[in-house]
Amino acid sequence: MDLILEKYFNFKKIELFSKSDVNLHAVLIDSKLNKSNKKCVLYIHGFIDYFFHPHVAQEFHKNEFDFFALDLRRYGRSLLAHQKPNYCSNIEEYFEEITAAINIIKQSCTKIYLLGHSTGGLIGSCYMNTGELKNSIAGLILNSPFFDLAQPKFFTKLLYYIVKPLAFIFPNGNVSNGLSAIYASSLHKDYNGEWDFNLDWKPIQGYPIYFKWFVAIVDAQRSLRKSDIQVPVLLLHSKKSFLLKKNSDEVKVSDTVLNIEDMKNIGSVLGDDVTIIAIENALHDVFLSARTVRETAFLEMFNWLEKKTCSALTFK
Repeated sequence: MDLILEKYFNFKKIELFSKSDVNLHAVLIDSKLNKSNKKCVLYIHGFIDYFFHPHVAQEFHKNEFDFFALDLRRYGRSLLAHQKPNYCSNIEEYFEEITAAINIIKQSCTKIYLLGHSTGGLIGSCYMNTGELKNSIAGLILNSPFFDLAQPKFFTKLLYYIVKPLAFIFPNGNVSNGLSAIYASSLHKDYNGEWDFNLDWKPIQGYPIYFKWFVAIVDAQRSLRKSDIQVPVLLLHSKKSFLLKKNSDEVKVSDTVLNIEDMKNIGSVLGDDVTIIAIENALHDVFLSARTVRETAFLEMFNWLEKKTCSALTFK
């Protein structure tokens, strides 16, 4: 899969500061079809994920946007053998590579949009509140953002207060699995899906969830209660969520990872200009849904971008 992507994308290593993690870096991906357009997008992937979405880049190119993406530290092309996959102890760790990427993109683009899926949507939302270059971003697009855990609120609260001291006592403590294998297998072409991706970087059985990562996620989600994003926000999500315990036809037509009500509730208070759109029969990753479904999602997104582009922040 990555050999195919190399035909269409460049991969630039971004070295990151670390006192303890040797060779820590992220990878900035830019399309070879970029034309130094005034408008561009920076894509941020989700948890147990990385960039393998050339069809998304293609849609942006059709609409005269340049396209960039990040493989965050310890994800995908950035993941090294000695590292804990997908680990962080604070969401703001990722701000370093987002800021570095924005500085690079600004050299050829005057209007930058952030597009974040799931955990990437949480990270992007936090960045747009406190990130160093948040004022360099014209708008935020969220694809099924990870704004709360799918469990009942009381359970999340109880779990947080149990796990937080454990994360201090056991810095490498973790539980065995991150995402349902049902969802991942519904995506990959070798199982029940249409997509090809690297199963070492996005394994069907997931990666461990580290105690510190869990605490970092909940802290970030709670921070959004005081969100004050100053740019337009678009939030796309499936029309329904259906949390599966076993495989069923619902895996093809609903969000089987997160609760869409959490996305709507938190999303509505992110800032003063938020548009929330439900996509019929969409998956958790709206842009990996069936062709007709994702075409609807793309249409909604680019209609929104067309309306917002004229009023968004532009560099001089």
